[in-house]
Amino acid sequence: MDQAVPTLHSIAVFSLDIARAVNFYRDILRLPLIRQGSFGAEFLEERPHLSVHPAVHPDAKKLVGRDTGLTFYVPGLVHFCGELHEKGVRFITEPTRQSWGVMAMITDPDGNVMALWDDKVPEEE
Repeated sequence: MDQAVPTLHSIAVFSLDIARAVNFYRDILRLPLIRQGSFGAEFLEERPHLSVHPAVHPDAKKLVGRDTGLTFYVPGLVHFCGELHEKGVRFITEPTRQSWGVMAMITDPDGNVMALWDDKVPEEE
């Protein structure tokens, strides 16, 4: 009999306001919302999913507003960041050219920090 091999199903982020978090992840970052319920909300059609859970337990409340370690690949990042600025998204680091692409650091409304990355550096203007 073959042994089961674990696969990564989801990554969790905690929020103090699920409705506000859904608005951010679905409407501002444009991540597909695949299900929502008392557990919170789940985004991204492919695994791993991004799960946003209500921070109701004291241990979960300690996890709100931290660096999540999440990095989202965003083609055309510089333009996308312009749209995020127009929507009032808080930037920790503006889009910055690196030898491996462009990266920006943002927060969700709860202060959870995540990276946005594009492997293509825009042409100098």
